[in-house]
Amino acid sequence: MKITRVETIPYSIPYTRSLHFAVGSVAEAEHVLLRIHTDEGLVGTADVPPRPYTYGETQESIVSIVRRIFAPILTGRDPFEREFIHKGMERTVGNNATKGAIDVALWDLMGQSLGVSCHRLLGGYTDSMRVSHMVGIGTPETMLEDALRVHEEYGITAVKLKVGRSSIDEDVAAVGAVREGLGPDFEIGLDANHGWTANQAIEAMERMSGLGLTVLEEPCPASEVLGRRRIVAQSRIPVISDESTPTPGDAARELLAGACSAINIKITRTGFTQSARLVGLCEGLGVDVLIGNQIDTQLGTLASVTFGAAFESTSRRAGELSNFLDMSDDLLADPIRIVEGRIYVRDVPGTGLLIDEDKLEKYRQDGQR
Repeated sequence: MKITRVETIPYSIPYTRSLHFAVGSVAEAEHVLLRIHTDEGLVGTADVPPRPYTYGETQESIVSIVRRIFAPILTGRDPFEREFIHKGMERTVGNNATKGAIDVALWDLMGQSLGVSCHRLLGGYTDSMRVSHMVGIGTPETMLEDALRVHEEYGITAVKLKVGRSSIDEDVAAVGAVREGLGPDFEIGLDANHGWTANQAIEAMERMSGLGLTVLEEPCPASEVLGRRRIVAQSRIPVISDESTPTPGDAARELLAGACSAINIKITRTGFTQSARLVGLCEGLGVDVLIGNQIDTQLGTLASVTFGAAFESTSRRAGELSNFLDMSDDLLADPIRIVEGRIYVRDVPGTGLLIDEDKLEKYRQDGQR
């Protein structure tokens, strides 16, 4: 089996509600659908979410880097030659989401070729993932309303609240209101998206120490080296590194420096191959891992469930798997269902990322309708 071409299709789908966080907001899924075609007629599929405020990638840069740099590396190769392909892509710095999507599409092709699901190829530990919902910055009332909505409609019992406002008073008030409204048994974690300073993070966590919080993600910029160490040293809950550890090398550096005590794995950033290496690294060092969300569509979410349910360590905690609920539509032909707070894997060859071609034609932005 040989790769014949790599296709990139930019598309845009509006959200029914915007997600607000410390470094920006998202009102539309302006993503890129990536397809790797082969001479045997098999097609590997993945979704690429541009996040210019996090990784510097845009729709335009993704399409360009694939066509000019990565497609020549892939064309003519066997999809099973992942190490050769990854070595070729490593010569180009950055472009994490693009590289991650290419890796997922390669695994999709391998699974289809073997007639085996990627979930089983990766490890097949369990058949589902518990869901955590990411709640954007808002008033205490709107944040509680969002958490109650997903609990009542989908049985979700875990949330991660976006914080990191310039006024920690507002964050403390919002988190307190959500805890009071949800009761003591609901899991609540926080993500500041490095919006606080180290001193603000320490003060905020002291003031919220009685709220039963489970995790704190990216409390301040990773560049505040001593500040991050102080936060980790004083924290009673795992301090998660996310955007500051986009590669296994970054994760090793931050963990060994004492700048975090857990790692957020995002499939849309590290694909399946690098994510598996992150799992091994964290298991070896004895730190927790969390399956995160890059404000994913159902395509990205299904890839995350495929990976997260494949390993024991990634299935311990609820994964951030539900923000597609705020999208007005999606490209996935068979929509994801959340049943009693869980999403189940699909036992089909590859990843099961089958596209509704009519919807793709409706939302694509490359003028080729």
